[in-house]
Amino acid sequence: MDQVRTPHVVVVMGVAGTGKTTIGPLLATRLGVPYAEADDFHPPANIAKMTAGTPLTDEDRAPWLDAIGSWAHGREGLGGVVSCSALKRSYRDRLRAAAPGLVFVHLTGDRSLIEDRMTHRQGHFMPAALLDSQFATLQPLAADEAGVDVDVAGSPDEITGRAADALAGLDAPAAPPA
Repeated sequence: MDQVRTPHVVVVMGVAGTGKTTIGPLLATRLGVPYAEADDFHPPANIAKMTAGTPLTDEDRAPWLDAIGSWAHGREGLGGVVSCSALKRSYRDRLRAAAPGLVFVHLTGDRSLIEDRMTHRQGHFMPAALLDSQFATLQPLAADEAGVDVDVAGSPDEITGRAADALAGLDAPAAPPA
């Protein structure tokens, strides 16, 4: 029997305003796997804090990251895409502890472009005033982390294409033990 190449579980990460919620579903569709929006995993207290312009603490993020990690663990060997800021290495390590085969797509770009996008989006609880705290917290992917950097300049389709092409160049993770 031929060995089946298993799909990645992909975390689309980056600071607020990079397009995680736009690119994540497009990438999932392109890869033919389910998509999950990390904002849906936040408890109401976290959303209230962010809506009020208060940055979340690591303690606030812990149950949120655990819920995302649980979803990702359930998708191992099946594939999936979830958007999640995953700004710190420790957050990504926590996610990988739950789902070791995760691959990260780090959406990066010019701060002024990201701020412009944030100020023009409608109906999102994260105010542009928190962008500085996001950049201050960001720890880019390290060389030993499975993932790719993708620039957010261009249309959503162009960005998604660059992400899919970059992922195609990575080896698929091994299937989890039966």
